[in-house]
Order: sequence, then C-alpha cells, then structure tokens
Amino acid sequence: MEISGIISAAVIGIIIGVLGRLVVPGRQRIGILWTIVVGIVAALIGSAIAAGFGIGDTKGVDWGEWLIQIVLAALGVAGLDRIKGRR
Repeated sequence: MEISGIISAAVIGIIIGVLGRLVVPGRQRIGILWTIVVGIVAALIGSAIAAGFGIGDTKGVDWGEWLIQIVLAALGVAGLDRIKGRR
C-alpha cells in the first residue's frame, strides 16, 4: 500500500466512522477521536475483506466494500460504547 493509499484510507475511515456511529441507535459515550480511530480500522479491515471476496476493486462505486466497512464501524462503535459504558 502506497502513502497515498494510506492517506485516502484515513480520510475514508473518518467518513466510515461517522456513518457507523449514525447506524448505531441511541447515544454513544465515546468521543469523536475514538469514532475516527474505529472508522480508520474498519476501513482498512473492510478493504481487506472486500478484496478477499473479490469485490474490493470494481468499476464504479464499490458498494459492497462500503457496506462491509460501515457494518464493521458500527460494530466497533457499539462495542467500544459498551466497554466505555461499564466504567
């Protein structure tokens, strides 16, 4: 992965994190920085999963990859919220 790919993954990760947070119902007790971190991790892992399924690089918009990334981000936000809520 080139540096431009890493930078674009970070920018996409921010968007994915916010979308993942919007998907989770209710109020989350995590900050925006944690949302961004979860989004970046979800974007990277989601891209790898989509590439494994052969849907990571298609002509046009990669809806399958986006869906995987958003679901991973929503799971990450919900999981982190549960962990933070126990404290």
